[in-house]
Amino acid sequence: MAETTTIPLEDALEQPAAFKRRGLLFVLSSPSGAGKSTISRKLLAAEDGLTMSVSATTRPRRPGEVDGIDYHFVDLPTFRQMVADNQFLEWAHVFDNRYGTPRAPVEDMLNAGHDVLFDIDWQGAQQLHQIAGGDVVRVFILPPSMIELEARLRGRRTDSDDVIDRRMSRAHSEIAHWDGYDYVLVNDDADACFAKVQTILRAERLKRSRQTGLIGFIRKLDTGEV
Repeated sequence: MAETTTIPLEDALEQPAAFKRRGLLFVLSSPSGAGKSTISRKLLAAEDGLTMSVSATTRPRRPGEVDGIDYHFVDLPTFRQMVADNQFLEWAHVFDNRYGTPRAPVEDMLNAGHDVLFDIDWQGAQQLHQIAGGDVVRVFILPPSMIELEARLRGRRTDSDDVIDRRMSRAHSEIAHWDGYDYVLVNDDADACFAKVQTILRAERLKRSRQTGLIGFIRKLDTGEV
């Protein structure tokens, strides 16, 4: 009986050098407290070639946040001018503040074959899909229950009761847009949910439509060059 060789997953996912590919825009959305930020951090740590999109925002900088790393912090007149100059791929008005994705750095990474991770709400995901279409992969993360969601928000001890009430109200509105996503997951186990998100990213990277080097490779196969 022939001996079976197990190939590590990371090696199995590697394509030949000829297989140049276009990057993808990987969107994670969820109500506040459902776990998307934790999953985003784990994904960035685990996956090479994945970069977090840094949004511009009008909200005040919080202690420990670094301009250009956590957000690009701008005032309202500057933000409005950026909107007028079409400098955003998407933008939204959330909790009295504005958030937007600068267009130029994202397009540069996409064309270079790098993947860009987005932590944005349903409005941003919708706008991004309208502009970038097939480059976008949208994943929505649901809490296991609204009771659990509220418990997580209160457990963080970072928001007042009024803010938590507003977040819970907004959560119902956000969940109503679940059908605008390509994948919908329930985060009832953080590790299991992360594993599913990672599987989605890796599968989407292998889609034929993103393998821009595939035609050239097949031509070389046909002519015997490889």
